[in-house]
Amino acid sequence: MALMITDECINCDVCEPECPNNAIYQGEWYYEINPAKCTECVGHFDQPQCVEVCPVACIPLNPDYQETKEELQAKYEKLQG
Repeated sequence: MALMITDECINCDVCEPECPNNAIYQGEWYYEINPAKCTECVGHFDQPQCVEVCPVACIPLNPDYQETKEELQAKYEKLQG
């Protein structure tokens, strides 16, 4: 699954630079995650880095993007070119 940022985001700016796939960007009201680029850090780290640094725990799994670890790995490999 890709991750998502909820409206509990406080725009603290700590998650965006931690994303190795550049999937996090400033949305209209708070940060958002591009599900096409989010691999939950599969291929880079053992844990999603944005979740690790978020001070308000507002980054859950996105239920609209069901993906297995294998699919996330394939997405990572495609993104890496």
